[in-house]
Amino acid sequence: MLDFKDISVHYGHQDVLGGVTFRVNGGERVGIVGPNGSGKSTLFKIILGEISTDSGSLTIEGSPRIGFTRQNPEPDSEAETLLEYSLRGIPGLAEMEQEMAALEGDLSDPAKMKRYGELQTSFEHLGGYDIETRVKVALGGLGFSAEEFSKPFKSFSGGWRMRAELSRVLASHPDLLLLDEPSNYLDLPAVDWLQKFLKAYDGTLMLISHDRFLLRTLTSIIVEVDANTVTRYEGGLDYYLEEREVRYRHLLQAKANQDHHREQLQRFVDRFRAQATKAAQAQSRQKLIDKLDEERIVLPKRHIHSGRLRLAEPPPSGIEMFRCEDLQFSYDGVRNVLDGISFKIDRGDKVALIGYNGLGKTTLMRIIAGTRKPTGGKAVLGHNVTPGYLSQEFAETIPPDVSVYRNAKNAWDAAGGGPEKNFRNQLGAFGFDENDVEKPAGVLSGGEKIRLAFLRLFLAAPNFLLLDEPTTHLDLDGRRMLQDVLQKYKGTILLVSHDIEFVRAVATSVIEITREGIAQFPGGYDYYIEKTAERRAAAPAAKKIEALKPGADERLSKKDLRRQRAEERARLAPVVKELKRRVATAERKIDELQTALDEASAELFNPKPDTDFAEANRKVRVIQAEIDRYTADWEDAATKLEELQNEKSSADDAD
Repeated sequence: MLDFKDISVHYGHQDVLGGVTFRVNGGERVGIVGPNGSGKSTLFKIILGEISTDSGSLTIEGSPRIGFTRQNPEPDSEAETLLEYSLRGIPGLAEMEQEMAALEGDLSDPAKMKRYGELQTSFEHLGGYDIETRVKVALGGLGFSAEEFSKPFKSFSGGWRMRAELSRVLASHPDLLLLDEPSNYLDLPAVDWLQKFLKAYDGTLMLISHDRFLLRTLTSIIVEVDANTVTRYEGGLDYYLEEREVRYRHLLQAKANQDHHREQLQRFVDRFRAQATKAAQAQSRQKLIDKLDEERIVLPKRHIHSGRLRLAEPPPSGIEMFRCEDLQFSYDGVRNVLDGISFKIDRGDKVALIGYNGLGKTTLMRIIAGTRKPTGGKAVLGHNVTPGYLSQEFAETIPPDVSVYRNAKNAWDAAGGGPEKNFRNQLGAFGFDENDVEKPAGVLSGGEKIRLAFLRLFLAAPNFLLLDEPTTHLDLDGRRMLQDVLQKYKGTILLVSHDIEFVRAVATSVIEITREGIAQFPGGYDYYIEKTAERRAAAPAAKKIEALKPGADERLSKKDLRRQRAEERARLAPVVKELKRRVATAERKIDELQTALDEASAELFNPKPDTDFAEANRKVRVIQAEIDRYTADWEDAATKLEELQNEKSSADDAD
């Protein structure tokens, strides 16, 4: 579908992409990863024609309908509602519907009748008859209430506008879907819904993300953008993470060899360039040096190196870290953001605070941190509790116009201070050298900001960490490092994050905030998912079956009932199709891999004189890992397919 051939892009004197060649085939699900600023979004801009390449070419086969999210969505008019905006996901669909409505007045003319038939076929093919249902499902899944559908689009904040933009794109069901960090504007429940929605999408998906949960569950090909190059990995996230380390070690060795060879050549040139008898040889070696410089091996970037995120041992405290009773808070004195909230957190708990945006998670964090006071009820910190607050609004806790040195020194002095040499050592331990310390905090990269924030926490030595979206600006390596640090931390943590993999790894319990109130779950994220699924399944399943039975609701006509059943079948159809595809793909891949495993094993059991046993063993391990992965996917898809087919049968029986 997409062929990138020897593409290079430069921004001024900066090389962003150089000689990039790779292909994306139709139907593939591709995860695009790499450090921030490496050029991932540039690939999308090339596809969309927003920028031109300095060299090379992109071939897009088949004229696919492309879906992508715009960065600054605006309504067509002041009065355009959220629903009206979201329905504009398919270009030309509204105009097609208007023309059909105009033709319906007089279909006695054969020409008009023919035109109407053509329009109706195209309209149906584009999903025009169920687009409103798809849009409402998407809006609801991304956190909008039904009451908000009729509100003016302009009344929503930037983050909620991006959600509407995402729902518009998802509901349009394009052939090629380009998503650039779609989880950035979402809370955890919406990310979970997005993953389920995209799982059923049957087009070509290209996903730029640092979210390991989305990458692991939605993509089967990884494309890494780093050091001006693009590398395609023929496997999912786990395969990529393992294989890139192997490649990196080989690259390190190759670079060491190249550097050693260059040093030898340079020594010869430096020694003999002035001697007439050796001048020709020195010149020849200089040409070799120039060629090596042109082909110099560039190592991938490595942000937030090992050891640069640490936390101090938490000072002792009482058993109870925080308690609130009938907590209330209002910004305007009219509407309560928090109302009747009661819970407690004990020493050593690592709690994930989960809920849709706008329900008061950040406000609750601020109250515990002491930057806000409740307007009702009680909020009490326990004995000797020292909170350490990391806000998702960086400037809230770290002034952007203040230098790295001064931001850290303020925390050092507040904690009691000490010799300047010791303080400088801590700056260095967190990766800040003499070139960094005078930078204003506001110009730091995402990874540098997190390091500075954790340096301040380390110097202050709190025993109760309040972390509001700490992974937002981190790449894959940064997220894994932060996760490891928090898993080892012996203090207490309350965190908000939209990164499901991160929450699953760190949290040992969950507090959920909903419009109905608050609920505590003593287990981790998987326990929370299990219990909330049981809670949701209890009543709605019975109601759905009853609603499909004749006479279950006298207000519904037979036509309405048929429409409901048709909508239910339409909802299940793409999911069933995707599950069948996964089952068939897994079965085919397992057969292929089993054949490859037999061949690789035979090479070990019957070695040839030139057999590389290390490589042969590695090959067997990689193939076996792939077999395990596809077997797990087959089991998951087959189980879900059986459940959906049973659900579909129940609906059919109601007919």
